[in-house]
Amino acid sequence: MDICETGMPLILYGRLYTQYQTRIEEVDTFAADKGGSLLSSGNEVIVPASGETAEDIAIASSVRRPGIIFGGDLNVLTPEGALDPDYVALGITYGSAHGDLAKRAQGKSVVHVHNADIAMTELAYPGIDEQRAISSFVLSLDSLITLHQRERIEPGIII
Repeated sequence: MDICETGMPLILYGRLYTQYQTRIEEVDTFAADKGGSLLSSGNEVIVPASGETAEDIAIASSVRRPGIIFGGDLNVLTPEGALDPDYVALGITYGSAHGDLAKRAQGKSVVHVHNADIAMTELAYPGIDEQRAISSFVLSLDSLITLHQRERIEPGIII
């Protein structure tokens, strides 16, 4: 797979640390797909498979759009039924699941977490309607914070 300026949208695992928030709706990296890539079907949750520290690696983002290529070194979860992908991502990143997953990460200079580690991590969750309400509220706060950070960086310019 070759990274290019146009093509199929691509999520690289390193960008989870620098570019993306809890919900990924748009990407700014593209690739010329040569077939055989793992594509999102929408509503997945991704967790990096490697990172510098156990705390850093225990983060997640939901991917709501279909047709995005998942780059290497990503664990891909598909919440079903009674689980909202945004809520799962929030729970892994900020909830008690974060500490549980961080304890399961292995390695010294490079830390790894595997799908089996994530599968053994417990995530408490209310009913689906409440999950969606919580996710919606947190995501709206996240957007508001991002807007104010951009205004501080570029005074007078509203993005």
